[in-house]
Amino acid sequence: MFKKISLVLAGTILLSSFSASTTAPVSAGESLSESVNEYVGVPYKWGGTTKNGMDCSGFILAVFDHFNIDLPRVSRDQAKTGTPVARENLRPGDLVFFNTSGKGISHVGIYVENNKFAHASSSKGVTLSRMDQGYFATRYVTARRITNDSSYQHMVR
Repeated sequence: MFKKISLVLAGTILLSSFSASTTAPVSAGESLSESVNEYVGVPYKWGGTTKNGMDCSGFILAVFDHFNIDLPRVSRDQAKTGTPVARENLRPGDLVFFNTSGKGISHVGIYVENNKFAHASSSKGVTLSRMDQGYFATRYVTARRITNDSSYQHMVR
């Protein structure tokens, strides 16, 4: 019961911490919510991986680099890492993948909670969106868990 309450609380903290992007340096003890929040508002740039502009997979690389987790550069290759996770079992930090091009996996984001995910939108830059409504509702393909329980606890503390 305590673990479930802790996970709900961690997800709530993650959601409540999203605000304007900050320019504070990354600390070694940074949480997932702090890492994601650092990039909210960064403009979209195809092929970008910095605060000057980033695409969806570049955003994933930047966030998970804070936790020393190496991932492939592009979303379709990122979708081959970790372990598959059912949509109803998603937890903060899981990668969620979408087919936005009609040609297979072409977009990735980081699941937050309550059907919301953080991603680099081509029209809005790094932002939060709902997975179950609008554009992304019919484009969801799969999700992958790239953290084990120990690294997950460190990320959402």
